[in-house]
Amino acid sequence: MYIESVPNRQSPPAVLLRESRREGGKIKKRTVANLSDWPTDLVEGLRTLLKGGVAVERAEQALTISRSLPHGHVAAVLGTAERLGLPKLLLGRRSRPADQRSRDLVLAMIAQRIIQPCSKLATVRALNAETAASSLNGRLGLGEVREHEVYAALDWLVARQPHIETALANRHLSEGTLYDVSSSYLEGRCCALARHGYSRDHRADRPQIVYGLLCDPEGVPIAVEVFEGDTADPTTLTSQIDKLKKRFGLARVV
Repeated sequence: MYIESVPNRQSPPAVLLRESRREGGKIKKRTVANLSDWPTDLVEGLRTLLKGGVAVERAEQALTISRSLPHGHVAAVLGTAERLGLPKLLLGRRSRPADQRSRDLVLAMIAQRIIQPCSKLATVRALNAETAASSLNGRLGLGEVREHEVYAALDWLVARQPHIETALANRHLSEGTLYDVSSSYLEGRCCALARHGYSRDHRADRPQIVYGLLCDPEGVPIAVEVFEGDTADPTTLTSQIDKLKKRFGLARVV
């Protein structure tokens, strides 16, 4: 037996329970019952039974959700990065498969920093399949991520920094630029740049680093440079002027 929907001119299709048999080389059909008045879910349940399946009262009885990874924020961040041209900007024109792997890891770290800031070790846990916190790994196709890969990708990014900054300068800088200096204190003791200095965080008990940020007139970040924590603000300016004139090619700097 089977269920068949038969067109009925201007009326809704007739839903019929039928059986078929072969007689003299021909297939003949016989209508067993008219199910047109049945609710749709009841008809579908009977259709499932006739096909050898099991009908259940609610979908929850047949399906068990063992895991569901958040995805919307990942799609928003990576989609925005794609529209900004960030993947191409990070990679450059010439690349090897190893460079593409490093680029994808850097993209993952940037996205994770926006979605849920955490340490690099926690980032690795959030990316790997068994402990994934979102669909970020699957979206970038990273597979298994190891801690040393994340730090190696940061080294790769530092080597790429001059090329990335020059590309950003060519895109955004024309005549004007903004420069400001800030600092952040550190809890660790292994940073080669960490020094005790004037603390904007009011943590004179902690060593710190000083960093200067170059932006275009609209505030778009172009370049960043990190200095020892006891560096005075005015002494960072000379290197920024040289950067603007020699690397970025600006003729007039105020």
